[in-house]
Amino acid sequence: MKSIVLAYSGGLDTSVILKWLVETYKVPVYAFIANLGQDENLNEIKERALQTGAKEVVAENLTEEFVSNYVFTAIKANAVYEGYYLMGTSLARPVIAKYLVSAAEKFGADAVSHGSTGKGNDQVRFELSIKAINPSLQIIAPWREWSFDSRKSLFDYAKQRGIKVPVTVEKPYSMDANIAHISYEGGVLEDAYKEPPEDMFRLTKNPADAPAVPEYIEIEFEKGAPVALNGKKLLPSQLLSELNTIGGKHGIGRVDIVENRYIGIKSRGVYEAPGVTILMYAHRAVESITLDREVYHLKDSLAVKFAEIAYNGYWFAPEGVLLRDFVEQTQKNVTGTARLKLYKGSCSIVGRKSPCSLYNPEIASFDTQAWNKADATGFINLNAQRLIASAKNSGI
Repeated sequence: MKSIVLAYSGGLDTSVILKWLVETYKVPVYAFIANLGQDENLNEIKERALQTGAKEVVAENLTEEFVSNYVFTAIKANAVYEGYYLMGTSLARPVIAKYLVSAAEKFGADAVSHGSTGKGNDQVRFELSIKAINPSLQIIAPWREWSFDSRKSLFDYAKQRGIKVPVTVEKPYSMDANIAHISYEGGVLEDAYKEPPEDMFRLTKNPADAPAVPEYIEIEFEKGAPVALNGKKLLPSQLLSELNTIGGKHGIGRVDIVENRYIGIKSRGVYEAPGVTILMYAHRAVESITLDREVYHLKDSLAVKFAEIAYNGYWFAPEGVLLRDFVEQTQKNVTGTARLKLYKGSCSIVGRKSPCSLYNPEIASFDTQAWNKADATGFINLNAQRLIASAKNSGI
């Protein structure tokens, strides 16, 4: 090969990988850094890459695209993996892969590399996305090639080569951060019965220590996308960032789960996603008054499939494109405002309104009769016919 572009985060794994690629393949290695709104000093990360052996470093600010086209798309779909996980990492991988391929094409490289382990989901997400965009690129996955077999062996290698890394042996859990969430895995978290250490959390306050007074907020949506907070129009990244701050103050968005990885094993993950958590509640509230019942139910049944497709790495696959088109079609009238109450880790819907509302209080009221009462008798009798017919065989 002529050269390699590495998806570089500056953490333990990719720092070691950068040096290893240079030593092993003896070709120029370029470092690609994706800025997805993580709270990190990108200049320090760039400098670390150059010191570790990168020929050149390119950083792309992908935050607005990530929020608009990936995070908000998942919110429109109400996509949650296995009931809890809001997929901040899953959604980040296809956008990183897209621009990793662009960087390879820019540098004339014929290979790309990533730091995903051989046991994780990210290797699948990265590589399926890369193959869907540019299948001619060679993909190097060091964790599936080298002799290192543990985080400790990486620490030893980094120490020998004088590579600075931002984690320690004492706190060796893996952390992935972007504007949508922070995830924590491995190390001290591998005991699935042990409570995560409180000093690990970075985005959210302990709910027990959150303000004793609830806070009310309003979020406005246009065609399914959040556009304003408390009456103030904001860019997607600004809106999500402000909700992270507000939600974090109230201890909202912590999740501790054992999830089923696509690779076939169970893994314990701890997540903080205050802003996305609030937006999921708010979006459902607006949908509840703007979507037709059958559309709502059909869409809800496909939300699980949407989450699986995103989680498993098929964002750019035909079925992923098809489902996103379907979701967009359902969002044409999802315009309105949700009012929420935030209090000590909980997020409650306390109001919703929309110019496209299908909710009619005059029909829904217990104090009015919207149709002939006898119609209800006929409706029930007709729907009961199949039950009457099968009653003799039901065995109940």
